[in-house]
Amino acid sequence: MATVTELLLYPIKSCAGLSVPEATLALDGLSANGVHDREWMVVTREGLFLTQREYPRMATIAPRVEGEDLVVEAPGMAPIRLPLAHDLDAPAIEVLIWDDHVLAADCGDDVSVWFSDAVGAPCRLVRFRPDVVRPKISPWTGGLPAAARFSDGYPILLIGQSSLDDLNAKLTNAGRAALPMNRFRPNMVVDGIDAFEEDFVAEFSAGEIKLRPVKPCARCPIPSVDQATGIPGPDPLDILQTYRANARMDGAVTLGMNVIVEDGIGRILRVGQELNAELAF
Repeated sequence: MATVTELLLYPIKSCAGLSVPEATLALDGLSANGVHDREWMVVTREGLFLTQREYPRMATIAPRVEGEDLVVEAPGMAPIRLPLAHDLDAPAIEVLIWDDHVLAADCGDDVSVWFSDAVGAPCRLVRFRPDVVRPKISPWTGGLPAAARFSDGYPILLIGQSSLDDLNAKLTNAGRAALPMNRFRPNMVVDGIDAFEEDFVAEFSAGEIKLRPVKPCARCPIPSVDQATGIPGPDPLDILQTYRANARMDGAVTLGMNVIVEDGIGRILRVGQELNAELAF
């Protein structure tokens, strides 16, 4: 059995996460406390999304739910409040996330000024519209329906704790510091399975909940960014490259699995919940 040890949402793509005790499953990922994973996104004035890859200080932009607002803080700045209620009259703006053109809701000029100061570059904040669906059906999903909001490609990223422990053992053996799980920005952390066993799980299930790992997660340089300070440091990809180059991903370094919700939409997933891990062989 696998046990859920942490559930995390990232209300604003590439900004700080929220650890929650429970979350509701949706076709396009996790939600809790009135916010959805990757519901907001920082974009250039032309609508191209920004991430910690280019602007690592985004890690220090921290959202939290307070009453009817998402309160967002950044070092040295007064907080800004974003209403959780959708503004159905918000101007529409087309944004580009990888190959997907998505019609989003612009959050306004005052919010744009705040985020431009926080990020250190001219930008705007947009929100995923409630009338928009971003389908993510591909050969990886086996034709099963899936969707995402502003996540890179799939609704949930799952990592086994033992997989990070394995990496950290190799890092410390090389004289380097161990890394916290937040460097890899998962939505779900599970314990009770072997290192990288999530790569071979056909389905995680509990009652009516069925979660299907579908695609290994190719890693980018973001794990080098200290999520508390926004300062890049040594990149673990050099160590991962020695044993985690994945032939299924054309040699890309992978850690963690992208997961879709096969069944259980509307059900609650909780920290401490046990999941049956059915292997694919």
